[in-house]
Amino acid sequence: MVSSAPLFFRDVQFYLDVLVLIGSIVVQIVAFVHCVTQRGDGFQAIGTLPKGAWLGILAVCVLLTLLGRGGGTGIFSLIGVAAALIYLLDVRPGLRDLSDGKGFW
Repeated sequence: MVSSAPLFFRDVQFYLDVLVLIGSIVVQIVAFVHCVTQRGDGFQAIGTLPKGAWLGILAVCVLLTLLGRGGGTGIFSLIGVAAALIYLLDVRPGLRDLSDGKGFW
């Protein structure tokens, strides 16, 4: 039986899965590190979950992405990326606006 897919299909799929996994882990770790470096009272001031809750959510997401099956496209990895992006695109700008609006992050 002859396969119609090129011989290198599995190799390309593997490398793309590894790239997606690395990208999702990087996004989640950046969100976690940013959350660790912020002041706790800022979270209450912008009306979001407390700092401890965000730390817990992001830490669990990173662990489930690293330990889960399916690589970067598994359900836990996708949920982790979604949580990290919500933090980075919603909470981080609020924290930045609460301070002087400057800074590396």
